Amino acid sequence: MGLDFESRASDSPFVERVWLSRSSEVDTMMSVAASCWDLVVCERRGQVSVVVHGPESRARMAPVPEEATFFGITFSLGTTMPHLPAGRLLDDEVELPNATRRSFWLKGSAWHLPGYDNAEEFVRRLVREDVLVRDPVVDAVLRGEPPKLSARTVQRRFLAATGLTQGTARQIDRARQAAVLLREGTPSLEVVHRLGYFDQPHLARSLARFVGRTATRLGAGDTAEPLSLLYET
Repeated sequence: MGLDFESRASDSPFVERVWLSRSSEVDTMMSVAASCWDLVVCERRGQVSVVVHGPESRARMAPVPEEATFFGITFSLGTTMPHLPAGRLLDDEVELPNATRRSFWLKGSAWHLPGYDNAEEFVRRLVREDVLVRDPVVDAVLRGEPPKLSARTVQRRFLAATGLTQGTARQIDRARQAAVLLREGTPSLEVVHRLGYFDQPHLARSLARFVGRTATRLGAGDTAEPLSLLYET
């Protein structure tokens, strides 16, 4: 019962994760903050929907369709669709039209529905057709090699490509990493030191904002409501 997740990493620079999920006897979940955006295919009772789900700036309760299956591609930070930028989708989503079990409509064309095993092939086609791009400024920042631009220009480009400031993106990813460590049984004080939090209250505030769980609940494996996909980066 709840949400079952299966996921894998990807060798594509455009993709952070590929995942599958199934819901059973659950109608809500805690949607954890995420710096990346997803393309999500949902099938329920023979009906298919395709949604572009934007980055999330904080944890929130979200509805879950009952007895549904989901397939998702989580795109890496800095990957964007220029006609549907992540900045416009922050804490929001857009359902793509004309979705069937075979295809859906994106940027004026019909596209074959991707799957877990051919996600990278689908992404390569998006790149070839200029539907999907990566911002080189974000790439440089993530490599720790800031480009020779003003700090204000870099921040503006980062915000436009990701929907988040550099600081917020770092805070979200650190909180998600902390949640993974706590669920694995790592003591909260060790998490504080390992991830560079000031102290345990600082960790607690971060978890409350971005994960919607306390360190104690995460460590105890509390399953009052399922969490959205968490994975070790």
